[in-house]
Amino acid sequence: MREKTEWYSQGKSSPPTQVTVQMFSVSLLSPLQRTFTIAANGFREVIRDRILYVIGFFAVILALALRLLPEISVGADGKIFLDLGLAATALLGAIVAIFVGTGLINKEIEKRTVLVLIPKPISRAELIVGKHLGLTAVVTAMVAAMTALYLAMLAWAKIPFSLASLLITQLFLILELAVLIAVALLFGVFTSSILATLLSFGVYFMGHISRDLLKLGEITKNENIENLTRSLYLVLPNLERFNLKNEAVYGILPSPQELWSSALYGLLYIILLLTLANLIFSRRQF
Repeated sequence: MREKTEWYSQGKSSPPTQVTVQMFSVSLLSPLQRTFTIAANGFREVIRDRILYVIGFFAVILALALRLLPEISVGADGKIFLDLGLAATALLGAIVAIFVGTGLINKEIEKRTVLVLIPKPISRAELIVGKHLGLTAVVTAMVAAMTALYLAMLAWAKIPFSLASLLITQLFLILELAVLIAVALLFGVFTSSILATLLSFGVYFMGHISRDLLKLGEITKNENIENLTRSLYLVLPNLERFNLKNEAVYGILPSPQELWSSALYGLLYIILLLTLANLIFSRRQF
C-alpha cells in the first residue's frame, strides 16, 4: 500500500504492474546479462518440453540392442553396438535441434511476446543469441546424459572402447548440433515452422554429403553441374567435418590440427549464421 502511495505521490497515474517491474529490471542489465537471462529461461522452457522422454527413448534403444545384437550378429555385436549408440545420439540430437530450434522465434511471434521484448528492454540480436545459447545448453545436457548411459552400458556389456575417442566425438557432435540450431534459427526468423523444419532437415542431409556432391560434379564433366555442386559445397555447412563416429568405433581420431581446424570452422559458421539471422530479423515489422 505504501508503494502505491509513493507511486501516486510522484504524479504517476497508476502503480507499476509486475510485468512493468520485470521489464524495468531487465532493462537495467547489461547486454551480456540479458543474453544469458534469455538463454537460462529458454533452457528451462525447453527442458520442461518433454526432452527427458528423448533420453528415455535412447535408453530403450540401447537396451534392446544389447539384448538382440548377439543373436543376429556374427561376433560383431560389439562394433555394431558402438556405432549404433553414436548414431542414435546424433540422430536424436539433430531431431531436437531442428524441431525445437525452428520454433524458438516463431513461438515468440505467435504468442505476441516479441512485441513486449523487442521494443525497449531487449534487442533482437540479444534475443537470437540468447535463444541459441539456451537450446545449445539443452542439447549439450541431453548429449551428456545419453553419453553417460551409453558408456555405462558399454562397461556393463564389457565391450572394449576408447574413452578419449568417444568423448571427443561427442564434443564435436555438440558443435555440429550448435551449427544446426543456428541453421534452424536462421530459417525460423523468416519462414513458417513447417517450412523452416523441412529446410533445416535438407541442410542437415545435404551438409553430410556435400563432399560427395562436389566429387559427383567433377565426375560428370558438365560445367553447369560442376558450378552447381561447387556452389552448394561452398554455401552449405560441411557437417561431415564434425562426424567422427567411424574413427571413434576403432579408437582413432584425426590429428589435433584437423580437430582445431574443424572446431574453428564450426564456431565461425555459427557466428555467420546468427549474424544473418539477426540481419533478417531486424528487417521484420511487428
